[in-house]
Amino acid sequence: MNELVYLDAVELAAMIRSREVSAVELLEAHLDRIHALNPAINAVVTLDEEGARAAAADADRALAAGASVGPLHGLPIAFKDTARTRGLRTTFSHPRYADHLPDDDDPHVRSILAAGAIRLGKTNVPEHAAGSHTVNRVFGATRNPYDLSRSAGGSSGGAAASLAAGFQPIADGSDMGGSLRNPASFCNVVGLRPTPGLVPDDGPNDFFTLGVVGPMGRTARDTALLLGVMSVAPTSARFVAEVESAGCNGEDFRGLRVAFAPTLGGRVPVEREVLDVVERQAQLLEELGADVERACPNLDGSDEAFRTLRAAAFDSLWGDELAADPDLFTSFLAGNIRDGARLTGRDVVRAEEIVTRLARRADEFFGRFDLVIAPAAQVAPFPIELDFPTVVDGQQLETYLDWMRAAYLFTPLGIPGLSVPAGFTPSGLPVGLQMLTRRGSDVRLLRLAAAVEHVSPLGSRHPEGVAVL
Repeated sequence: MNELVYLDAVELAAMIRSREVSAVELLEAHLDRIHALNPAINAVVTLDEEGARAAAADADRALAAGASVGPLHGLPIAFKDTARTRGLRTTFSHPRYADHLPDDDDPHVRSILAAGAIRLGKTNVPEHAAGSHTVNRVFGATRNPYDLSRSAGGSSGGAAASLAAGFQPIADGSDMGGSLRNPASFCNVVGLRPTPGLVPDDGPNDFFTLGVVGPMGRTARDTALLLGVMSVAPTSARFVAEVESAGCNGEDFRGLRVAFAPTLGGRVPVEREVLDVVERQAQLLEELGADVERACPNLDGSDEAFRTLRAAAFDSLWGDELAADPDLFTSFLAGNIRDGARLTGRDVVRAEEIVTRLARRADEFFGRFDLVIAPAAQVAPFPIELDFPTVVDGQQLETYLDWMRAAYLFTPLGIPGLSVPAGFTPSGLPVGLQMLTRRGSDVRLLRLAAAVEHVSPLGSRHPEGVAVL
């Protein structure tokens, strides 16, 4: 295996700027890895080798000419297949858009490319990114690099699997109900759901703040690098510097007030093997000097608000299309669209009122606590043949959304949250620790995640199963 593909993005960017490695060399190392392993994993679904090679050669020529370059100069990235990429197929993983070529880039795509990244292709998603298991009728399922018989999560499952498998050093994603946090947990990488409004978006998320665009990386530092480029005021250097200043001996945790919510105050069932991992992390933080207390923000009404606003948005986006063709969408997505069609204006206003109350309660909660830790997902990666888990910790689930509640119940609070590698189950499946803090404190959250990584460096354990394919 070419060791370049698992170096940190921050380190790779510095190596390219110093001309220790060329953008072309780095691209070819990642392409070799993709060609060897992607047929088994199915994370990258559109690959633009010709365009990427031309862009990498241009990047090297710019450096040779002494040009000023951006913070992502020469780093390859495949964008999530729900992000519009000008002239490059964007399918939303729906048969209707199987050959769709957008005529413009989404704002975060423009920012990333302007910072010097090399557009490599697109990563797989569930249909219209609705769900946390990456499988669709256009490309099929994305498999987990740690166990090819398991799900990579979703909806940014292709992005997370690409990072874990060494296909790219950074990745973009989006998150409504956990679509950055869930696949990060399943694939042993970092996925940040930023504070709504921090990353611009001229799609539905521009007015619908349950859904946000955000960064992924194999480390908190790399995630900070990408966040700085994607944010409304790009400041990659400052973001990375602040994250890098995390205490090397865990001093960031001394006196930190941590609320530990293993089951979100009894609201969600969680598999025992997942709880075992997150409980060890809570104990570790306590040993490092944090004041850890079992507590959870007040989430009363969060489930109602999330499901109502999600359904309303889906009906607004696709209700007319479903009415014209009842077989156009998967049964799960069609059911959510129909739920939205049955809503009244009063239902939506009530949901918005709940969101306002939840945000106020969260502000009060973070006056008493600095950080919340919880499972990022209620289950470990499940068999890829399943549509979704139907039983968790002995409890029968009623809908396909129920197993995602550990992530989405925090969404209406309007706070940043991430998943950082926390450990593995006895069978070697990744488990992520969800970390959340007050709105607008995204960089501090990444700093604390970096401190977790330093004292518990589990993200450096790369997949073994695919390495021998």
